[in-house]
Amino acid sequence: MRDTSENIWREALLRLRALDAAWEEPAARQRELKACREWTAAQASLPRLSALARLLEPDLTRQQFWCVLVPVEREVSRCKVTDVEILDADLPAEHPDLQPPMPLTVVADSIRSAFNLGGIFRTAECFGVSEVLLCGYTPAPEQPQAARAALGAEKLVPWRSVENILEAVAGLKAKGVRCLAFETVAGAPDIAEFAWTFPCALVLGNERFGLGAEVIAACDGVVRIPLYGRKNSLNVVTAFAVAAYEIRRQFERGRPTA
Repeated sequence: MRDTSENIWREALLRLRALDAAWEEPAARQRELKACREWTAAQASLPRLSALARLLEPDLTRQQFWCVLVPVEREVSRCKVTDVEILDADLPAEHPDLQPPMPLTVVADSIRSAFNLGGIFRTAECFGVSEVLLCGYTPAPEQPQAARAALGAEKLVPWRSVENILEAVAGLKAKGVRCLAFETVAGAPDIAEFAWTFPCALVLGNERFGLGAEVIAACDGVVRIPLYGRKNSLNVVTAFAVAAYEIRRQFERGRPTA
């Protein structure tokens, strides 16, 4: 049924474009307009399309024509996207594609934006982060704006608060967790070239000031994303997503297969 409706929308777009091409020739325009109106009205299986026929009157202006053309173009554009199945719903807890979390802790130091924190939780859940530590003045994920951006991920990823970032890093290292500062430090290795070992922790800094020098010194190393434009930084959520993908890729590569 879906394929049929997509074909009808595409046919509608072809007919409307033929009308558009004939617009400057009155006789040809009226001929195409009449054919297009009759065909569109007959598409009873697609009420949104057939309803547009009422706009295709003989005295149609160009602006009124665009009011017909634009929604059809938008619908066809959506059809192109949905030629493949888009995964836009949460997987059930028992879904076979769900993988166990990887031994990666994310340490978020003084993230000032609740929306960014929500994005960090959503990204952490998608890539299977085992835990998020909230340090400094990072808000709690139950904060309304954070929860709105997290889309429920804040309930799926374990988290705890450790106010002092240096204590958080020291506590992780005492448990044998390798802590890597994520910062644009000159000479730091590329996250894709860095050999990730587990368990490990990725330490994210404040959106404006990044990580303090004492925090970087307390970590076991520094990693960065190489950048090629004039701006020397990415949004913290975007940067974390890039890193989380690479860390997960290396984790999966090292996992024994069943």
